[in-house]
Amino acid sequence: MNITLRVWRQKGRDDEGRMVTYKVEDVSPDMSFLEMLDVLNEKLQLAGEEPVAFDHDCREGICGACGVVIDGVAHGPENTTTCQLHMRSFSDGDVITVEPWRAKAFPVVRDLVVDRGAFDRVIQAGGYISAPTGTAPDAHATPVPKADADRAFDAATCIGCGACVAACPNASGMLFTAAKVTHLGSLPQGQPERAARVVKMVNQHDEEDFGGCTNIGECAAVCPKGIPLDTISQLNRDLLGALSSGEL
Repeated sequence: MNITLRVWRQKGRDDEGRMVTYKVEDVSPDMSFLEMLDVLNEKLQLAGEEPVAFDHDCREGICGACGVVIDGVAHGPENTTTCQLHMRSFSDGDVITVEPWRAKAFPVVRDLVVDRGAFDRVIQAGGYISAPTGTAPDAHATPVPKADADRAFDAATCIGCGACVAACPNASGMLFTAAKVTHLGSLPQGQPERAARVVKMVNQHDEEDFGGCTNIGECAAVCPKGIPLDTISQLNRDLLGALSSGEL
């Protein structure tokens, strides 16, 4: 395959960016999208040019570091992470546009790399449980109904890639926040701090300049781990309950 790439190039956070066109030849359909970018970077380095900066780590669809917008869709045309997207999803002669996540809360660091530290700060605000130190409790000491365990596991699959933010017209991070709230709020260990957790995390979400959620659903449509949209409903119920209880 021979393809044409239109790639966003930006030297730094305060620099003006632009789209740059590159030709990539002899692309194997079995290459992952990131492997294709590696081939492009090898070509650029041999020509004495600056390679394209992009995030990646495990390349196994687990860490969520590899997020880019491909032809206007977060992670590209398949419902998976960018590292698990293969070039067989494209055709010979295609022109492919590659951009970083675009959100005020995710400033561009360089080229396709964005700073997703806002997600870390949302977690730090309340995405945890406080447990006393001491001997670990016996397994199954606290029974958890299967429906609750399944709900918690489904929410816990969120890898924090940020595709939900990139896809949302409002650049909202509510699906990510809701996944973390629902995960812990579905388990007995998460109940003592449930009300305080949702208030703190939503407040931090807003302080990070994420947009508001208007239930458009684009976030769930592109989520590579299939986090359901109704986790946001769970967050809203928890938040209204916390605010109306008068305990905070």
